[in-house]
Amino acid sequence: MNQQALMKKIKKMQDEMVATQQEIDGTIFYASSGGVVNVEVLGTKEIAAIKVSDEFTIESRDDFEMLSDMIVAACQKAYKEIEKTTKERMQKYNDMLGGFGGLF
Repeated sequence: MNQQALMKKIKKMQDEMVATQQEIDGTIFYASSGGVVNVEVLGTKEIAAIKVSDEFTIESRDDFEMLSDMIVAACQKAYKEIEKTTKERMQKYNDMLGGFGGLF
């Protein structure tokens, strides 16, 4: 493969990688904790919404701590799903770049 063809292939792959990342960034990921807390997180890991079930009641300080823990747990689930999706969707590009003998 000549250098010009190689550069075109690299540019095309770069454009595809950017488009894939933009698609992931614009996706909303949903996660729940205990059926009480539901979160919506963008692929950029920005929290879009946190919803707490109307059935959850605060009766003591411990309930605040439990709610806090559930919010963190739901966000962490969403973040892990974002990382998993990103890894899966970008893997083909990593595999292709590996074929360039460590140039990247």
